[in-house]
Amino acid sequence: MSDPNVSVATEKTTRMPDAFVILFFVAVLALLLNYLLPAGKFETQTQLVNGSERTMIVPGSYSEAGEDIAAAPVFDSHGEIGLLNVPFEGLVAGSKWGSAIGVIAFILVIGGAFGMIMRTGAIHRGILRLIAIGGHFEKALLPLLFLLFSLGGAIFGMGEEAIAFCIVLLPLLIRLGYDSITTVLVTYVATQIGFATSWMNPFSVSIAQGIAGLPVMSGAPFRMALWAVFTLFGLFYTLKYANHIKADPTRSASYQSDRQFVDQQQDSLNDEFNLTDKLILQVLGGGIVWVIWGVIWHQYYIPQIASQFFAIGLLAALIAVFSRGNSITANDASDGFKQGAAELLPAALVVAIAKGVVLLLGGDNPTEPSILNSLLFYAASGIEGVSESVAATLMLALQSIFNFFVASGSGQAALTMPLMAPLSDLVGVSRQTAVLAFQLGDGLTNIIIPTSASLVGCLGVARLDWSVWFKFIWRLQVWLFLLASLAMVSAVILDYQ
Repeated sequence: MSDPNVSVATEKTTRMPDAFVILFFVAVLALLLNYLLPAGKFETQTQLVNGSERTMIVPGSYSEAGEDIAAAPVFDSHGEIGLLNVPFEGLVAGSKWGSAIGVIAFILVIGGAFGMIMRTGAIHRGILRLIAIGGHFEKALLPLLFLLFSLGGAIFGMGEEAIAFCIVLLPLLIRLGYDSITTVLVTYVATQIGFATSWMNPFSVSIAQGIAGLPVMSGAPFRMALWAVFTLFGLFYTLKYANHIKADPTRSASYQSDRQFVDQQQDSLNDEFNLTDKLILQVLGGGIVWVIWGVIWHQYYIPQIASQFFAIGLLAALIAVFSRGNSITANDASDGFKQGAAELLPAALVVAIAKGVVLLLGGDNPTEPSILNSLLFYAASGIEGVSESVAATLMLALQSIFNFFVASGSGQAALTMPLMAPLSDLVGVSRQTAVLAFQLGDGLTNIIIPTSASLVGCLGVARLDWSVWFKFIWRLQVWLFLLASLAMVSAVILDYQ
């Protein structure tokens, strides 16, 4: 007899369009904008920001490109961008250091590496052992994880790294009676709340302040207060949901996929926790410390982190293959790598198509004619002539919307802050408040937009379709936007400098 709660959840989730369907219609809209709006461009200049050179837009330099710029077609036979070229062009765009090809490779390698680790069964047997001896440690686990990941986002801009931690924590939290949604909440969502309210993040607030001509890390006390408020609110929301699911797991929108995940690993749970498992978990723990050390002290990014996790997965597989018990064969490890990468392939494709949509709008280079540049200019111009509080709130809304197209924090800062900073002078809002609008708009919307590679990667790890995630997260997104709006009005009232 089927569970009625499961069937109801399944019926509801099928009504929401798949992420690929949504992105296709966004691509169609982008194509139409090619024929409705003129392409525009800005002049740029190179300045020294925080000790490094940054290319920034010159305020007042916007100009329309003219009629000689052809709009993107439905299909381009010369191998350029068009509606039907979106998936391929998105897949090959960028470099190993960023979106799209770098992030796609990162997602696939991370998935494959942890596929090898999961194939050994060490994580699952270790979790059962931990639960058996840990008593009620889980009561402190979720708050501790949320606070740590929020600090990670605030201090060093944690984002893509959350994908790997989702893989590690997913089986633990499911075994404790929670679900994959809870896993994404305590890892990725926590990092983005910290990212949005950071007082020292080198990838967002420091760059934005430098472009706006503000002292780096200035205004820290107000941001620290915001971090505490937003983090506590996010933690309260997460604990309320997690306890609700623990009381009745069948109410989770991810119940079926979570059960399938447990069933796939059932065979590995029949053996006892042994020395090989201990060695593999020590390699995993030491490897995570290695990654954190590299990110914080050596600024490791996508290529280095992917290589680190591949090394961790390979060493774990070798231990399992050559152990006395010979828990897996070399072919099993290979199959684990392929399966782990395959499970994250949909997430990688979403990243590619999202990048293709940006290319369909002309790309995010401010000096090249694009519809995206025109959208930014028109939106910024529309803020003039309103009250200070309204202007600050509109800045927040503009940055939130623009983040859909440029999900990179440093990229969005370089593209929008040269316009927002002088605009804030015109409307009577402090430049510190303009930077705050960028931070909150950029970071908070990362938890819902399908163009965020980090979010899509975490959802892929958790086997969550974006449409299922959207049905759950939109309420929290609304609450966070209201809190952010209140923060913007408070900044205006306090004359935040």
